[in-house]
Amino acid sequence: MDRDALRMVCSPQFWRMGVLWTLSLLYSYLLLFLRGWTAAPRRREDVGRGRRPICVVTGVILNCPNRSVCLFYRIITTVFHGAPPSDGAPSMVCDGSQATSGLGRAAAAALAREGYSVVLAGRSAQLLSETAKEIRRQQPDACLEAFQVDLSSYRSIKKFEASLNQWIRDSNLEPSIQLLINNAGMLAKSHRVTEDGIDEVMQTNYIGPFILTSILLPLLKNSPVPSRVVNLTSFTHRCVSEIDVSEEALQGVKFGQHSVGGSYPLASTYEYTKFCLLVFSYELHRQLHISSGISVMAADPGVIETRIMRELPPCLSQFAFFILRTLNLLQQPDTGIGAVLDAALAPPEASGKYFFGGKGRTIRSSVLSYDIEVAKKLWAASSALLQELRLRDCELRTG
Repeated sequence: MDRDALRMVCSPQFWRMGVLWTLSLLYSYLLLFLRGWTAAPRRREDVGRGRRPICVVTGVILNCPNRSVCLFYRIITTVFHGAPPSDGAPSMVCDGSQATSGLGRAAAAALAREGYSVVLAGRSAQLLSETAKEIRRQQPDACLEAFQVDLSSYRSIKKFEASLNQWIRDSNLEPSIQLLINNAGMLAKSHRVTEDGIDEVMQTNYIGPFILTSILLPLLKNSPVPSRVVNLTSFTHRCVSEIDVSEEALQGVKFGQHSVGGSYPLASTYEYTKFCLLVFSYELHRQLHISSGISVMAADPGVIETRIMRELPPCLSQFAFFILRTLNLLQQPDTGIGAVLDAALAPPEASGKYFFGGKGRTIRSSVLSYDIEVAKKLWAASSALLQELRLRDCELRTG
């Protein structure tokens, strides 16, 4: 174990992830067990005239483990099972044709099969291109369009909006979208400030999706059929026991203060961002479902083996995956996508629900997440921050 991994093991945040996150996950499964098997059916809205509904999926990449991770996986499997993975076992080697897929790619591929025209949105143009090629290799008739967007940048989101609208016009499509899936997310081990002056994890996981949803609302409202927003949240929101939703808190100032003279609170930061995204989902539902017919769902896929822990020491992230796999709590993206598809394809009356466990099932989120006063304060602070970013961008353009 290297020094970086040892330092991580000795930090309270590591044990917060190892203990509290696991308990939160198990509690969610307990709620699922007590909930029973009542499920929401899936269906796709028909926009008519032979047109495909348009779906925007953020955070779409191919998930490529590095060689050190692959080596660790082989070693730990040999130690605990007496033999390395067989030739028939799923390969951890990533190449253009056998890459392990990320959650966004799995969602995009599944929705393309459902007949959606899927807009792939992500940071890397190269990875977007590779993802589109991989989906088309499996589905030659898939209708895909890829756009670069960095949710940690207001200017990048505005550029994406302009590109999306231009593509819709050039394609002679209705100026509307039917489905937005906010899937982008990250877990960082250090405090980094974006060009907008916001903590990078905070902006990528919550502020960015809030801005993107706000900017795309006109297209969602213009849909000829009921449209939908699906926000990918996490069981880790249950670890949040008290909440500060001031504008300063949303900028991640307190996270930066914690990292001065100490370690960055990576677990607490991630929990907070996912809690905010969940509360935003509920408030968006309250504001839009009755007035505009837009349904808003929260989807919790559970623990998926993706690249979200790529900044952690490989030996620790893969050991965590090994333990979760042994407990049968770890899912691959293609099988763990159930809750996301359930939320995307459920009937409109399921708006405001928290989807978890697949098979159309929903459970209750934390008590705090249903606090309407917290939701209103979060909405006000988020809107004020968005207005500041708009004014700043306008000043830069005119100045």
